[in-house]
Amino acid sequence: MVDGSFGRGGGPGRGDADRTGVFRRPPGGAPDEIEKLYRPRRSEQRSAAGRQGPTRRMPPIDEPPRRPSGAGRGRGYDGSGRARRIREQRRRRRRTVLILLLVVLLVLPTVFYFWADSRLQRVQALEKYEGQPEDQPGETYMIVGSDSRDGLTEEEMQQYGTGDAAGKRTDTIMVLYVPETGKPSIISVPRDSYVDIPGVGQNKINAAFAEALGGGPTLLVQTFEQASGVHIDHYVEVGFSGFVGIVDAVGGVEMCPEQAIQDPKADLDIEAGCQEMDGETALGYVRTRATPRADLDRIQRQREFFSALISKATAPSTLLNPFRSVPLVTEGTDTFVVDEGDHLSDLIGMALAMREDPATTAVPVGSTPTIAGAGSVVLWDEARSAEMFDAMQQGQPIPESAMQE
Repeated sequence: MVDGSFGRGGGPGRGDADRTGVFRRPPGGAPDEIEKLYRPRRSEQRSAAGRQGPTRRMPPIDEPPRRPSGAGRGRGYDGSGRARRIREQRRRRRRTVLILLLVVLLVLPTVFYFWADSRLQRVQALEKYEGQPEDQPGETYMIVGSDSRDGLTEEEMQQYGTGDAAGKRTDTIMVLYVPETGKPSIISVPRDSYVDIPGVGQNKINAAFAEALGGGPTLLVQTFEQASGVHIDHYVEVGFSGFVGIVDAVGGVEMCPEQAIQDPKADLDIEAGCQEMDGETALGYVRTRATPRADLDRIQRQREFFSALISKATAPSTLLNPFRSVPLVTEGTDTFVVDEGDHLSDLIGMALAMREDPATTAVPVGSTPTIAGAGSVVLWDEARSAEMFDAMQQGQPIPESAMQE
């Protein structure tokens, strides 16, 4: 009788079945072949785990879902890319501001420079001629203050005490000398210096500039070069109106005269001591000869004032103040007369040299005789002036022994 049980090896089951029909694995029996066949290998388990990634813990039911990282703080994350577009707009605005800033810092100053340079009046002052001194080491600027009334109204002529004489002459002749090494020097050339004027003969040096005698910048430069042997590299001229405008543009210049000066001819009435001089007062101050040494005192005042004016004009308080720097450039470039080969950069170089606390001197004077047909003149000290000019020809600082007060 078949009792429904299987013995070992008697059937395909795992073991004998009990009376309930449940098969049990026989104790100590061999491993089940079917179980081996379908059990996954360990390597496959590891591979599958790597593909699936780490097991993520499901949040508790009462825990709110977390917001994705970078979704914005204080704002809802809608997944539309709005935050990215805002960041891109900000980058574009910053780039635009940077470009505009570069334009302001680079392009506008360049345009302003060429505009100002184009306003300079130019003349042919440094012409080539036979026997002209060759180029020399160092750098020289001839600075001429003319008595031209161009640009002045009749009321201003009366106000400044300039008179209404036609044409132009020179009250001021200076040479700014910048040696290769060492301190620059401002050298006054007495306007009554008795020298040989090419094509004219012996006369005062300011006669070489007088239009009435057929002179001008070219003849003045040539006369000084021939008399001194010093080559002139740059020419700068300013008239009465330009002088007044420049002084007013910088807000006045402080000077400290040691004595009171009253001169109706120059429309000047000042007390001794430090005081701020406006353009009108400054013009009378540099023109007057109502002091004991007359013209010699005047050229000393001119050197001192010109040095103080340049120092004030190039001070940060002037250059960084558009209400002063812009009128200064406008007045200066509108009234300065330079050689055809000179530019605004040469005027800037002159100003920078003047800020180096230059020594102030004059061509050494030997005597002041009176000569028929010329009146009272100034004769240069031959030995000391030769020492001065030789140093300038060599590009060397002027020695103390050649300095003149």
